This record gives sequence, C-alpha cells and structure tokens, in this order.
Amino acid sequence: MRIVSLFPAATEIVCALGLRDRLVGMSHGCDFPPEIEGTAVVTRPRIVGDATASKSAALAEATVPGEEMGPAELDRPALLAARPDLVIVREGGFGLGAEAVREAFGEAETAPSIISLDPVSLEGIFHAITSVGAMAETEDEAMGLVEILREEIGAIEQEVVVRHDQGLAPSRVVVLEALEPLLASGRWVPEQVRRAGGWDLLGREGEPPSPTSWQAVLDVDPEMLILAPAGLNLLQTQQAWSRTPKPEFWDEIAAVRRGQVFVVEPVYFCRPGPRAVDGVGMLAEIFDPEGFVDTSPPNSWTPLFE
Repeated sequence: MRIVSLFPAATEIVCALGLRDRLVGMSHGCDFPPEIEGTAVVTRPRIVGDATASKSAALAEATVPGEEMGPAELDRPALLAARPDLVIVREGGFGLGAEAVREAFGEAETAPSIISLDPVSLEGIFHAITSVGAMAETEDEAMGLVEILREEIGAIEQEVVVRHDQGLAPSRVVVLEALEPLLASGRWVPEQVRRAGGWDLLGREGEPPSPTSWQAVLDVDPEMLILAPAGLNLLQTQQAWSRTPKPEFWDEIAAVRRGQVFVVEPVYFCRPGPRAVDGVGMLAEIFDPEGFVDTSPPNSWTPLFE
C-alpha cells in the first residue's frame, strides 16, 4: 500500500506503525521522524497577499495563530505522481480535506481511499491511530501502540494521585497556544494538563484554542504560565516571546512573581499524534520536578527566567 499524509501528525502515526517504507508523499509541514527526509512533498503554503514578497515573508504571512500549518494547497502533479492507494487528511483547522483530494484525482483513471482525521482529545488521537492501522492493514501494530501510550499516561496519572495524596496541590496553569493574538488552550491540551496534575484555568477541553487577553490571565492569576505557540519550535518561541508586547501589570501575575513561566516545544501540544503523550510527561515534570524526573523529551522545555 502506498500512503500519502497531508498533515504532520498523520506522518508521525504512519511511521510509528512501522509503515515508513509505504509513505510515498507528505505535506510541506511534515518534519518528524528524521527518516522521512527525501519523501516527496505534495503540498505547499497557500500565499495570501503580495506575490512579489520574499519567500520568508510570504511564509510568515501564511502562518495562522493556534494552527501548526496555515492555509495550504495541493501540488497536484506531485500528488498524482506519488500514485497513492491511501491519502490521510485532516478536515479541521486549515488542513486539506477529502474534497480537495477528490478534485485532484477527478480526471484520473483511479483514485485512492481517503481517511479523514480531526481528533480533539487524547482518546480521539488514539482512535486516529487505530483508524490508520485499520486502513493500512496494521491493526495489531496500532492496538499495540495505543496500549503502550495508555500505559505511559496511566503511570503518570497514578504517580500524580500519589503526590496529591501526599499534599501536593494541583498546579493552577494557563497555557497559551499563540502569542499575537493571545489564544488560550483548547482541544486535547487542557486534558494533557489535567492528566499531568494541573488545572488549566482558561483552557476549553475539546474546543478550538480561544481568544484571550492579558487581563483575563491576570484575573485567573495562574501559578504557572506555559508558552506553547503552535507552528514554532522552542527557539522560535523564545524569539517570538522577546518581541511580544507585555502588559503594564506583567509583574503582578503570580506566575511571573514566582518565576514560574516556561517555554515548551509546541509540537508536543499542537500535533495530534503519539508525541502528545510525551507532552503529558513534560508537563508532569514542569509541575512537579521532585516527583517526576526525566519524564519529558530531552531539551523540550526551559524556564523563561534563569
């Protein structure tokens, strides 16, 4: 079976199921795991605005707050050349959906099967994994992977209960999924926070990231502030934060007074794939560094104040 993935999380799922050799096409946003290098790219950013602008400026313009990938379009010749049997799409956000793929193959002699994924919870992510496994005839591998991921989260949750029984209160947290404009967390992120032993004060579980303000952050006065803008990496997040205007009352926020502002690798929170479970381990380590040691991926987070 020849597989094309049109969003990064699907590519990670395909590879986690041992199907790297069947991946014949991917989106321009796919960057993990490293062994996908050299795979045909079948999408490109859809640039809005001045066509004569520099490439870097155009790509920046195509970035959408709260979304890992901005508006995109298919490279139809590249997609047809890949001759896929299965195309995995994401209907939500700015993903290229099933209709765009059907139109691309409208005049072709054969068309691939299409699977649409748009999870909004950790359980939804697990279901996405088993759905890909079923379509790619790797059901056993998919069920095995989901079982491992469930066990990893279960172990963290059990330790969280132990630590809370010992008197450690849940961390009061705000997670920001975009900086300009500010977006509070949504979809599976508040669930990641909860399972790691925290309470996301502005997050809305199962819903898209929502607009917020620094006044709203001050009103809930979190003990910890997590910066996780979708579409950036850790270094880019630090650079973006340095350019972000701060409110006059910045120093009045409890998290700032306590020196508990953290920059995290956003990919563990914006990408609905297996590494979302690593995000739970990362948050557990941030919330309770004495109870959780080395449960986060290496070099995946840093305090803002050092």
